[in-house]
Amino acid sequence: MAAQQLVFPMQSGWTQIDEGKEVSFTVTLSESTIPVIFSLDGGNGLGMKIDSLGHFTWTPSFDLVDRLEKKKEVNVIFQAEMKDGRRTRHAVSFFVSHINRPPVVGDLPTFYVKQSTYSKYQVPADYVRDPDGDPVIFKARESQMPEGAVLTSLGQLTWTPSRTQFKSLKNIPLTIEFIVQDQPDKAETIGKINVAQTQLDLPPELLLVPGDSTWIINENQLVYLKIYISDPNGDDNIDQVDFISSNVNVPKSALKENSNVQREFAWTPGYDFVDEAEKRKEVSLTFFAFDKSSNRVQKKIRITVNDTENVEEKDKILYQKYFNTLAATKTLIDILDVNNSKIESTYKKARKGKKNRTLVTASLGAMTGISPLVLQTDPSKAVSVVGGTSVLTINSLEAGQVIGRSANDYQNQMKTNRDLRTQLQLKGNFFARKYSLKSMRRSSEFETDRDELVRLLNNDQLSTLEISARAQSVPSAKEIKKTFTDFSDEP
Repeated sequence: MAAQQLVFPMQSGWTQIDEGKEVSFTVTLSESTIPVIFSLDGGNGLGMKIDSLGHFTWTPSFDLVDRLEKKKEVNVIFQAEMKDGRRTRHAVSFFVSHINRPPVVGDLPTFYVKQSTYSKYQVPADYVRDPDGDPVIFKARESQMPEGAVLTSLGQLTWTPSRTQFKSLKNIPLTIEFIVQDQPDKAETIGKINVAQTQLDLPPELLLVPGDSTWIINENQLVYLKIYISDPNGDDNIDQVDFISSNVNVPKSALKENSNVQREFAWTPGYDFVDEAEKRKEVSLTFFAFDKSSNRVQKKIRITVNDTENVEEKDKILYQKYFNTLAATKTLIDILDVNNSKIESTYKKARKGKKNRTLVTASLGAMTGISPLVLQTDPSKAVSVVGGTSVLTINSLEAGQVIGRSANDYQNQMKTNRDLRTQLQLKGNFFARKYSLKSMRRSSEFETDRDELVRLLNNDQLSTLEISARAQSVPSAKEIKKTFTDFSDEP
């Protein structure tokens, strides 16, 4: 009797199988119709099954082949035992290939967010796993991400919901979908995070800009703060925003409401806030906000106010000096202009004079008598002169002479008048231009230059001009500007 042989599937590659994929076939004997019993030797614990008629089934588990190993050889022996006790055996080697499976994502906990608050959510590792032990990364599905939300590759979701976004969560549920991808095969699974408003009754949040808690200022300086208020439970939960001051001189009107979530604080202490004897004064301001559940938040700042010279008042005094000095200069220039015209007129009249009058100056010796002198131009007119041994000098009247005064006196007066007027104009122009800005009037040079101009206004030569001491009206700023074009009429 010929030896019996086991017959297996004829198709090629029937021993090449994949994890998780069932393989099934029937084993027979080559030529015998004698009843036999089929069995397996090996493959224990692998889940292989063969019945007495030779029907074989096996589904390799997914953990059979390591992901790094990729393929594994499994050896088994098929055996047929006949009634007469004879046996036939055949060894088969199955080659099992690793099959990558996608990650698994469970039902994730809800992501509770606060309004206008930076919130973080880490996808729990217990809820995401890879059946093959592959490393995984997280990827955002941009079309599913709310504006401003960011998902990192490590599974951390960050989001600061705007007021509108937070409010919409109350009525419209939000689900953020994301991708979990294993490496290196890149099998993917979609995960979902449900987002909802926080269930905690949280206090409001208050932000001061700038955020300095200590201020040191002068009396004339402005304290300006922008105040932003938000409530993690929604802005409609904000009930009251105000401040308390340690000093009653800080008015409540300093805090102004721009909107339900924004205020601004503007306060200038003023020059009378600190007594001169105190030198400085401290003020504490406490800004606070309440929500409808009486939850409270507060921020405190401390302000030190230093006593400060009243610059505004000083500027007014300096401007008055600037104005008065140029007004006096303009007035004197006008007086000198009038006086110059008067001297010129007198000088012209003197030039015309009494043409035929002479003035006799004589140096007398012994006098022997008096005789008349007849003027050649008009014989009917005569003057008495000294005769005898006296020396007689007769001077005909030059143009510019009058009885009792020399023309040189008037010429000197005109020169003095003009020189002084020119100096006043030049000095006045310089003074008006240099100190047209209040910042320049605050310099130490202001008083020096002003004193120089005042000395010119009180020049000793004014007494020789015989100027009238009658009070003059004070010129207006417009009139001063006509004389000194650079004059500033703004204090």
